[in-house]
Amino acid sequence: MSATPEYSHILRAHEIGGVTKRLMLEANDSERAALAGRFNLLSLDRLTAALEVKREAAGIRITGQVHGAGSQPCVASADPVPFLVTEPIALLLTPETPDGGDIELSSDDLEVEPLAGDIVDLGEIAAQAFALGLDPYPRLPVSVAGVISEEEAIARRSPFAVLKKD
Repeated sequence: MSATPEYSHILRAHEIGGVTKRLMLEANDSERAALAGRFNLLSLDRLTAALEVKREAAGIRITGQVHGAGSQPCVASADPVPFLVTEPIALLLTPETPDGGDIELSSDDLEVEPLAGDIVDLGEIAAQAFALGLDPYPRLPVSVAGVISEEEAIARRSPFAVLKKD
């Protein structure tokens, strides 16, 4: 995390209680512009997060979803590729990692991370979840001169490719 997060919504861990707190976050124009730069996007037109935060015996549970819309550059042509991202958030912030370093959870449970100090930055948590939902290799569905698809590359590597007639 950078020293000054682009999108920050801070809660103090000691103020989070056992009653579920529901929050709706929405990035403003300057936050979206900064996040677009951070994630190499052409535009970030919308970024919202609907979150629930609650303290429980194991730590602070944060669940919800982040939604984003905008465009990112095509890896083949750099032309805009529109995206709609909906990414779930299921996180447990724990005060300490138990001896052995791992916490055993069932597959449908939360991702576990250590709680660093008294700061819980929901904006940064939402930004990181959003980034996970982005396509790492966005590509327009149209062909670009000189660039072949993965399927074409596999077919050309085939020893039988020279026998194929078009």
